[in-house]
Amino acid sequence: MPEIREYELFEIREPVSQTIPFVYNSPHSGRIYPPEFIAQSRLQGISIRRSEDHYVEELFSAASMLGAPLLFANFPRAYLDVNREPYELDPRMFDGMLPSYANVNSLRVAGGLGTIPRIVAENMEIYSHRIPVQEGLYRVESVYKPYHAALRRLIARTHVQFGFGVLIDCHSMPGNIRIAGSNQRPDFIIGDRYGTSASAELSRTAISIFEEMGFNAIRNKPYAGGFITEHYGRPSRGLHALQIEVNRSIYVDEVTLEKRADFPVIANAVTSFMRQMADYVQRFADDTALAAE
Repeated sequence: MPEIREYELFEIREPVSQTIPFVYNSPHSGRIYPPEFIAQSRLQGISIRRSEDHYVEELFSAASMLGAPLLFANFPRAYLDVNREPYELDPRMFDGMLPSYANVNSLRVAGGLGTIPRIVAENMEIYSHRIPVQEGLYRVESVYKPYHAALRRLIARTHVQFGFGVLIDCHSMPGNIRIAGSNQRPDFIIGDRYGTSASAELSRTAISIFEEMGFNAIRNKPYAGGFITEHYGRPSRGLHALQIEVNRSIYVDEVTLEKRADFPVIANAVTSFMRQMADYVQRFADDTALAAE
């Protein structure tokens, strides 16, 4: 199998001491493209980067300063998507037979966005030919599983230390997203899997923080949270998971992928959000709605 570990697959920015019960995670902001992957792709340059959550780990970089760890991928989402089940795989992409335990019928696979994506945004096909099944399974073993092992350790450590924990799964969304039934553009979307992955009060607080800063923030539609939010959010056990989507167009040029001049303004707003969320949780840490529902 090709060797891709010329760089760290992911990084964890640790605080000097974890002082707040939060874990921040940016699974889609990786932008180091393995050369053997580029060789397999029919896409080059900016085209293959269309599915990145551009610079999201930088927007949330103050997490460690505020007392929480930040985990982020260096590998690109187009290479492997850790916000999926481990084996959501499209048999049409592979040369060889997938194992029987592969989920080949999910909606995400049908849409070309499985664990190993078939397309990037705008429905552009990634691969010029089928790839060997063993390579696909190797990516799951060597990239997906270590990433989730690291995320589980951070969540478990936080839960043990504080008695509960809050995972914030950090993403960006295209600028053309509109609120259903209107032409309004949301600046931020908070996803809690329709109340199943986090306390409703936590979600409402997140939205109100952004609204008070003058942003348009909504809940769950069209992004309610993916596999990570669904898998790790267990409010009944005191483990809450929120997905946050930042509208890319407010901080990056979506054509050139260059940061806009007001990138620092948005980063400062995200830092304020993180600080206010920490303040809220620390004030209500004994509230049974947070400790367990």
